[in-house]
Amino acid sequence: MSSLLITQPQGLEHATPSGHPERADRLRRLNKVFALPHFADIKRKEAACAGLEFALEVHPKAYIEQLKLLRPVEGMSQVDGDTYISQESLSAVMTGMGAGLDALDDVLAGHHENAFCAIRPPGHHAEREAPMGFCLVNTIAVVARIAQQKGLERIAIVDFDVHHGNGTQDIFYADKNVMYASSHQMPLFPGTGAISETGAGNIFNAPLSEGTGRDEMHLAYTDVILPAIDNFRPDLILISAGFDADYRDPLAGLKWQPDDFAWITGKLMDIAGKRCNNRIISLLEGGYDLDGLGQGVAAHLSMLSHGVSGPSIDHIDFDQKEHFG
Repeated sequence: MSSLLITQPQGLEHATPSGHPERADRLRRLNKVFALPHFADIKRKEAACAGLEFALEVHPKAYIEQLKLLRPVEGMSQVDGDTYISQESLSAVMTGMGAGLDALDDVLAGHHENAFCAIRPPGHHAEREAPMGFCLVNTIAVVARIAQQKGLERIAIVDFDVHHGNGTQDIFYADKNVMYASSHQMPLFPGTGAISETGAGNIFNAPLSEGTGRDEMHLAYTDVILPAIDNFRPDLILISAGFDADYRDPLAGLKWQPDDFAWITGKLMDIAGKRCNNRIISLLEGGYDLDGLGQGVAAHLSMLSHGVSGPSIDHIDFDQKEHFG
């Protein structure tokens, strides 16, 4: 496979309170994963900065201006029950968008078949006019809108974060040319994602019960999500790649293993090979246990780049420098 990895140093500067699950340590852990010899041959670059005006593709100007006003001169401000903005947060938002848009240009130009963007803050909970769930701007929705402007007619967004992407669903609920498909634990924050939420026939939700694992996940994809994507015949597949369905995650209760993320990735690659010249762009969303995040991303990226489930890193001590050269 021909893959591009985009990292985001500016994402480390988006500050959240001590003990907050969405923290800079998430990217630090992934940087150690990316330094493994298994990933040495992947082409990589750092995220560019996209102007904040790109956020206007999915959010009204008044909302973006409000985010600017909420941004403090120093420290951080709380914008809802669990979402924060700091002085550098909008720089992180802009480089997150820049990563996604750079990946879009690269994949559409045929330089690489797929791309993974290791970015924060996440975005899939951000609705048109409301930040929530650690999210300020809906990055994957911005990428989808720009892809439409570049002439792509049908875009599929697949969200395997354990929390339903209410913001992405909200933004595209009436757009029959953008398909949104989500597997997620239910009931769980944010409370959306019922099977009955179908939009313009473009929304496919597959809620999963707490405590369930591989068997239930396989059924959700083979019975609902994968056939829907195939029937949609997308020109591009975007992935909201959250790794908080991992059995260790502190914010949810599904029982996925790292290989489950590789399985989903491989199935999406099969459809991409059949329908859209292998074009996939994956953007990091959740994942709050550092071991679960690291191993899930390793499995996902290994499948994207090598067509295999990934290196065995179950017993790696990520604090031992000898593993990373």
